[in-house]
Formats: sequence, C-alpha cells, structure tokens
Amino acid sequence: MPSAARLRLTWFAALFALALSAFASAPDATVAADGSGDYTSLQEAISKAPMRTGASDPRWVILVKPGTYRERIYVQRERGRILVRGAGPANTTITFDLHANLPGPDGKPLGTFNTPTVQIDGDGMIWEDITLANTAGPVGQALALRADGDRLVFRRCRFLGWQDTMLLNRGRHYFEDCYIEGHVDFIFGGATAYFSRCEIHALRDGYLTAASTPEGTPHGFVFADCRVTAAEAVKTYLGRPWRNFARTVFLRTELSAAVRAEGWHNWGKPAAELTTFYADYASTGPGANATARAPWAKPLSEADTATLTAPAVLAGADAWNPLAP
Repeated sequence: MPSAARLRLTWFAALFALALSAFASAPDATVAADGSGDYTSLQEAISKAPMRTGASDPRWVILVKPGTYRERIYVQRERGRILVRGAGPANTTITFDLHANLPGPDGKPLGTFNTPTVQIDGDGMIWEDITLANTAGPVGQALALRADGDRLVFRRCRFLGWQDTMLLNRGRHYFEDCYIEGHVDFIFGGATAYFSRCEIHALRDGYLTAASTPEGTPHGFVFADCRVTAAEAVKTYLGRPWRNFARTVFLRTELSAAVRAEGWHNWGKPAAELTTFYADYASTGPGANATARAPWAKPLSEADTATLTAPAVLAGADAWNPLAP
C-alpha cells in the first residue's frame, strides 16, 4: 500500500476510534449551574438516574460543568451504578458546611455522621475530576465524604475539610491521584481503602488517619506511592487507632518533615499497641525515620508488599479489581 494511502487509513482509524471513545463516554445527563444542562443540581441528576444495582448493569454518566454547587448529595443504594465526572477539581466543586455541633431537627447536636456534604450508600459508583468540600472550618467534626457503599472509585478528586474530612465507614474504596486535606483524623473509618499516588496534606498539628478496622479484616487503609505534605511548622502523626484493631500501611511514600519521628500514636490506649497493624515501608523524605518509629509498629519486607497491591487488597469474595477496564 502506498505510504500516503496508509497514512490516510491510519488517520481515519484513529479518528474513528476517537469518535467511538467520545460516543462511549458521552454523558447521559449534564449538570450546569447556568441552566445550560439538563439539571442545575447534581442531587437532582442523581435522583433521576435509573435504579441500577448489579455489577454488570450499564453505568449512568453525569457530567458536572464548571461551577461551585452548594448542596448536599445523597446517593441511595438503588442508584449506585453512576459515574459523576467534573471539569477538573479546580473547576467543579460540591460544597456544604454542616458540622457536628450544629443543632439538628430535635434540637440536639447533629453529631459527626450526619454532616457529610456527599454521602454514598450505593455500590459501584465512580467520581472523577471534582472537588468534594466541607467548609465548616475549625469548629468540630465536619465530613466532606461519607462512604457506606462498596466498590467506590475516586480519580483525580480533591477532598477538602478540617476535622474528619473523610469517613470511609464500610466497604472497599479506591483513590487514585487524589488530594485530601484536613487536621485531625481526617481519613477515618472501618472500610478497606487503597490510595494510589495521592497527596495527603495536614493543615495543622494532628493525625492523618484514624482507622477502625473490624477485627479479623485483613486490610484497612493502604497508601502506596503517595506524598504527605503539610502547612508550615505543622507536626502530624501518620495515624492513631479509633478502634483497637486498626490497620494502616504506607508504602513507598514521600514523607515531609511534618511527620513525627515515632509515626504512630496509641490514642492513650496501651492495649491497642498489641492489636493494631501500623507500618510504613520504603518511605522517603525527611519524615522517613524507620529506626525511630513507635516500637509497636510492625516491620514489613519487600515480599510483604507484593500482597499489598490494589487488586489484592480490594479483591474480596467477588475478586473486584478497580484497575480493570
């Protein structure tokens, strides 16, 4: 075949593949604050999505155009098969500002669990290129995200808050290329979660994680190839146990000088030192100090890390692989 013809064929094939890709990823619904989409509210778009719960059901795609959407989002269990895609975390933000000390309908404080900007009960949801924020500030517990579903995926998202930014309550969750910031226990809960290439940013002295891993659960929080950064002069622990069988591991993570030499705190519960599983392996940066870690932290070998990949940690009984196409 002459080279010019071959080039035209290659170009046509590439164009056709691009068109197919664009068609396949075309949204089923568009949210736009200016009224140019199907909805002006993400909650409305989610509430109108089909009820799909099976792992093989087609995923409903919602595009959220640039803007700041001040609303609370609830995803019910029957509508988990949804992909929410923003226009980039710097451009699309979902935000609210409830906190635990505000009075609820009964006049009593709301409490931590009732404050999320986004609460997900449905299984199999994906969020991409968006910011989820709770802007209550330093007034107590205030969730940007509460995750109760299973097989949840977050790619290129930002999570902004202060205390208790992210409650991973149950299920399995995968975070890739995300940014998470807070002050105290801002990644916490009993879920199994894998963080790949994420930045964890401490705003003030505190604790990055507070796992409450149930007894007998093989994995809690795993951070792989991440970065821990902080505001100026901040000092932080990698984690402390909300419950006594907490499991948290950092692998090949760049740790800033903000990370305290001992790494881990027992939350004033000496008994937890016997039951937790806290470790960091092949850390780099000024906060990497294996010889000074708390004596009850666990050692890890290179062989151990082979079992700490995202597909292995998150597989479960259904062999879920968040990296599969």
